[in-house]
Amino acid sequence: MRKIKVADWFGFYAPRFYALALIVGFITRIILLFHPMTVVSFSAIEWLKIFLIGPVNDIAFATLALIPAFLVYTFMTDVKYNKPLGIIIELLLVGVTAYVFLCNDITDEYGGPLPRIVKAVLVFFLACFSLKLFFPGIRKGWRRAVIWILMMVYACCVITNAFSEVVFWSEFGVRYNFIAVDYLVYTHEVIGNIMESYPMVPMILAMLAVSALICWFMTRKHSVRDAGISSPGRYILTFIGMALGAFLSIIWLHWGYRNLGSANVFATQLQENGCWDFLEAFTSNELDYEQFYSMLPEEEATAIKQELCNQNDEGVQEIRSEGDPIKKNIVLITIESMSADFMATYGDTRGITPYMDSLVGKSLVFDNLYATGNRTVRGLEAVTLCIPPSSGESIVKRPDNGGLFSTGSILEGLGYSRKYIYGGDSYFDNMGTFFGGNGYEIVDKKTYAQDEIIFSNIWGTSDEDTYREALKRFDADAASGTPFFAHIMTISNHRPYTYPEGRIEYDGNPMSRAAAVKYTDYAIGKFIEEAKTKPWFENTVFVIMADHCASSAGKTSLPLDCYHIPAIIYAPGFIEPQRVTKTCSQIDVMPTLFKLLNFSYDSKFYGQDILDPDFKERAFMATYQDLGYFADGVLTVLSPVRMVRQFKIEQHDGWQYDETLAEAPYEKQLIEAQAFYQRANIDFSK
Repeated sequence: MRKIKVADWFGFYAPRFYALALIVGFITRIILLFHPMTVVSFSAIEWLKIFLIGPVNDIAFATLALIPAFLVYTFMTDVKYNKPLGIIIELLLVGVTAYVFLCNDITDEYGGPLPRIVKAVLVFFLACFSLKLFFPGIRKGWRRAVIWILMMVYACCVITNAFSEVVFWSEFGVRYNFIAVDYLVYTHEVIGNIMESYPMVPMILAMLAVSALICWFMTRKHSVRDAGISSPGRYILTFIGMALGAFLSIIWLHWGYRNLGSANVFATQLQENGCWDFLEAFTSNELDYEQFYSMLPEEEATAIKQELCNQNDEGVQEIRSEGDPIKKNIVLITIESMSADFMATYGDTRGITPYMDSLVGKSLVFDNLYATGNRTVRGLEAVTLCIPPSSGESIVKRPDNGGLFSTGSILEGLGYSRKYIYGGDSYFDNMGTFFGGNGYEIVDKKTYAQDEIIFSNIWGTSDEDTYREALKRFDADAASGTPFFAHIMTISNHRPYTYPEGRIEYDGNPMSRAAAVKYTDYAIGKFIEEAKTKPWFENTVFVIMADHCASSAGKTSLPLDCYHIPAIIYAPGFIEPQRVTKTCSQIDVMPTLFKLLNFSYDSKFYGQDILDPDFKERAFMATYQDLGYFADGVLTVLSPVRMVRQFKIEQHDGWQYDETLAEAPYEKQLIEAQAFYQRANIDFSK
């Protein structure tokens, strides 16, 4: 069959790429619609939005994605090789390359791999241009190879992105958000995690094969060997069309995402374009609270916050206890991704947390305690600073976050040693900088005795290794007579869900979340039982709490059941067993413990003593952008663009909740939410 010659490559490829983006976008939406994480039904209007607005979003982003292809298309003409232009370009490339290799340029100031990358790119471009300048016969074949490579890259990106979106949805129940952006910083851990969790080699080969098949299908009746720019006039018209299309696409994507969403979060997510969501998150990793959120007058917000936090005009709560402080050792364990409903205490029937369930009858337990967020840094922020969650990035990950008023600073004043103990690399999530800057000694896998590590994966060492290292440190502190405080962050209940063999019996996939939870529970039990053999055990309080739940996906952006976590304070002979049913938050646990230990201090915490008869029941919870305040059966959600939503909450079947959008505002709860978040966010941004 005689193939049709293509003279204008971009005019040939652009409509085919649009078709590919629409088809893959449609298939992706179908997969996500019927995904197990999509736990909600849709109205007729929402169905229309998903399949009418969704494709428009895909076309808009495809227009932006074609800009690099258009730039390559711009240089497909041979004019640049004509004399004297070709010689001038060659000399310029040689001069720039020589300068970068021989002189100290701006890239050297940044250090790291950047200078090497710049040099490699310049050498590549110089070599390519030189070959085509001095050997004209290779230009057509070269152009054909570039066209095929470019089409393969585009097709592979579309297919890979669709696969990645499904994987991300499986984990978080949303399209890309700031978590995806965050993970780009930690490529070693994340890529290793993916490689250990999925059969990546066959999957990559399959995606490459599909991409090649797509490119063949696009060009099966056409020859692109001589493709380039057909005429200057057509190029100018294409340029104008691309510029106008890109401008309108940006306007549409910004406008559409802000105004065409639905109260049903799943419906809104499905009509969006994941790549644009990624760019949005990338460009808005910090949120200016004063710019984006509904505000009260400053004096009113301050007065309400001080009243709710029992603070004086200086923003200080004067906590005074009778008698001397009880300087017991404190071990705070924050468990990775530990939802309350993993425990039999809260309804699970699989028996995967036997040890933690056994502690319930021997401990002070907070049955209605909620995490402040859905990421580890949120939990660390909550238990260390005892403040409501910040908008945008957690304070743990912000610059200049040292020297803050924290649980550690109070314990420092009381003569405690302070350690942050983690099985991974404390570089991750900026944990080392945050805790080190606030007076903690950092104990992570780099400081472990390497020959004693029994198991590790890409994420870090097993929980058993972490607890063994902790016991060694506690023995040393106890021998010196120093009361110790240690914040232990577990790691094993994290994908890829691998751990030492022979520790647990699990009837199912050993690399599943449930199996990892069972191992996590086993490791905690082993740790506490070993601690019981130590002379310092009777003088130690153990606080066991999750950093966040395993999933935050739900019909609304802040589903309460996805923030419900276990919280246990265990100190036999010191703290009486009790089940506390008050609604409370992660930020309240350490102030409650300090009260039990009879500490006196001037507090700037927002967290309060849960056991106080006058405790105001409320909980805080947040995503990256949505800030939730749960009080008096009402969930108030503050969102960017000064949006406010309120939901009436009905609890049923244990710890399951129905969230019904309120028809009329609950003014009291709204004002309290605004006061708390306004003061916490603005004060900590200064």
